[in-house]
Amino acid sequence: MSHTPADDSPELPSIPGAPALPEELASSPNSKPPPGAWLPAQKAARALVRPLESFMKVQASSGILLLVMAVIAMAWANSPWQESYHHLWHTPVTLGVGDFVFKESLHFWINDGLMVIFFFVVGLEIRREMHHGELSELKRAALPVAAAVGGMIVPAAIYLALNPGGETHHGWGVPMATDIAFAVGILALLGPRVPAALRVLLLALAIIDDIGAILVIALFYSSGVKLAGLALAALGFALVILLQRIGVRQPLLYVPPGAVLWAGMLNAGVHPTIAGVILGLLTPAQSWFGQRGFLAEAKLALRDFIERSHREKADSHDLIEPLNRIGTAQREAIPPVVRLESMLNPRVAFVIMPLFALSNAGVTIRLDALDSPGALTVALGVGVGLALGKPIGIVGVSALAAKLNLCTLPRGVDLRGLLVVGTVGGIGFTMALFIAQLAFTDPTLLGIAKVAVLIGSFIAGILGIVLGLVLLPKQADASSAQTVDEAERSTDV
Repeated sequence: MSHTPADDSPELPSIPGAPALPEELASSPNSKPPPGAWLPAQKAARALVRPLESFMKVQASSGILLLVMAVIAMAWANSPWQESYHHLWHTPVTLGVGDFVFKESLHFWINDGLMVIFFFVVGLEIRREMHHGELSELKRAALPVAAAVGGMIVPAAIYLALNPGGETHHGWGVPMATDIAFAVGILALLGPRVPAALRVLLLALAIIDDIGAILVIALFYSSGVKLAGLALAALGFALVILLQRIGVRQPLLYVPPGAVLWAGMLNAGVHPTIAGVILGLLTPAQSWFGQRGFLAEAKLALRDFIERSHREKADSHDLIEPLNRIGTAQREAIPPVVRLESMLNPRVAFVIMPLFALSNAGVTIRLDALDSPGALTVALGVGVGLALGKPIGIVGVSALAAKLNLCTLPRGVDLRGLLVVGTVGGIGFTMALFIAQLAFTDPTLLGIAKVAVLIGSFIAGILGIVLGLVLLPKQADASSAQTVDEAERSTDV
């Protein structure tokens, strides 16, 4: 039967001779334990899991978990068991089949393997915003683009002013990045004080900031490009396009060509996480069935399911085909970019990013580290760049662009709100730590840069909360002010 959606699909007809729904099945089967389950054990498991589920639904929970992992990493790396911390991440992990064996450290598989999924989600967010979000129209994107560009240029300029040459020069990209999880978490802690337009501005700014960080990694923190690796990456890219042209919609079937693309990037000298971004940008942003098509196909498949289930000598295997059609309709009711982002976001926020923080935030602090050549200027460049350079760049360039009529401030956003967003934007953490790993080969400078990222991000977060409490009115006050403004405008008219 065709999967073509129908706009005026008929109501589900009654099936002649079909028995009425039994009394015991009038409620949802999900309210009862599955076959083989022991009800007391199931209730106990739900009681244990429910607080975790509630925690994961809180916007700030991902940032809180990242902070906890960073504290654990720092405490572990400076405890009597610090050797075990560093030894753990250098543990070799081997993957391979037959004669093909790939052996790297656990730290490599986290930073260059799992973080590909993180960058894939970033690519999905960019793709979604470009299709029907804040980046879909130049007028809507102008303000976050101006804010993000200012928030990248000024911190980098501050760093370069303090580190004009030598090995320390390479760290200019570290203070450019904003950590979206922490930043959104801070705004969530401020509650109803933050208008919706301000949250949208921060999200759009952070996504554009991620685009900038990705370009910086690809152009400046990748080694010399090898043509053989690029050819392999091009093959993986071509296979993805071919599968899309054929009409393949199952995400798992894109994993093999994605792995080819990743391996090609790695062999080419381009950081392999860029493969995740490319795959995210290639993900379709339009649904196949849509909402109306889902309803039409689901009704037809459900009618077929009921008819088959009431045939004489009906077999469970006969029900597989209509169930598969319902599954396809369910999968294709929303765009793949939205479905994959929704599916992967919790795994990235609560598994991959915390694991990254645990494996990268642990720095063994030595009192004599600042005496090393360039250590002090690296610390100042990163810390000041994040805590001070970000707010100056975001607010200054946004205000300048608005004054020149290149963009307009959204309704409900003023200079005070911009200052809060700019300050919160100074939380670098995940992306800043990631770039620091690529920028410094000297362990001492890398350690100093990591500590500066943590301190600068901590200062930015605290300042963001304080400024939010001081500058942003409570929701009731904001509503009253908006009503007064509207009244004044109507009087003027």
